[in-house]
Amino acid sequence: MSGGRPWVCIRHAEFEGPGVFATVAGERGIELRTVATDLDEPVPGVDEVGGVIVMGGPWSVSDAATRAHLADEIRLLAEATHAGLPVMAICLGAQLLASGLGARVAPAWEEERGMRDVALTDDGAADPVLGPEGPVLRAFQYHGETLELPAGAASLATSAACPQQAFRVGDVAYGLQFHIELPDPFAEFIPEGPRPTDAERRTLSELAHRIVERFFTIAIQEAR
Repeated sequence: MSGGRPWVCIRHAEFEGPGVFATVAGERGIELRTVATDLDEPVPGVDEVGGVIVMGGPWSVSDAATRAHLADEIRLLAEATHAGLPVMAICLGAQLLASGLGARVAPAWEEERGMRDVALTDDGAADPVLGPEGPVLRAFQYHGETLELPAGAASLATSAACPQQAFRVGDVAYGLQFHIELPDPFAEFIPEGPRPTDAERRTLSELAHRIVERFFTIAIQEAR
């Protein structure tokens, strides 16, 4: 796949690592290397990677002016998408991807916190990764900014507070504003109010595994 180059998972905080992505990548025999920007590890160039996963974090797209790693991530996400590489960008990652593709990211009129319903669009219902979970996903939200749909992207999911909840560019580049997993120690970081129950976290974990399985399946098929 992609010349045998490893995939990378970029994290922004110790509590939000690759989680289910590492599990499924291992099951599929895909090398997934974590790049810890919180420990000042450098963001690789697009010619070094076979796929890109970018997690959430405490930063904003606007911080790219002062945090070089965010500017590097924006560039990597855009270049990987244009090159047709598999991309999965979660929360802040989705905002960075949207920005790299020329879309506006701005404060949302309402912060989303906790478990919320996300409705699939018609394109989302037909999407091979998210569609089988529709018509409504129950996902975890923890963000105060929202994004506009990049030019040429398909809008996959929406909510009242955040019209663009998920999008796809091409066949294998995805941006998800919501979280599909909340493992420890990430859950411990969430305040008690919006923190999901243990039962909700188990259901969310099962959702994540199904979505990530389908994502890797499509990515592998496209690489052949």
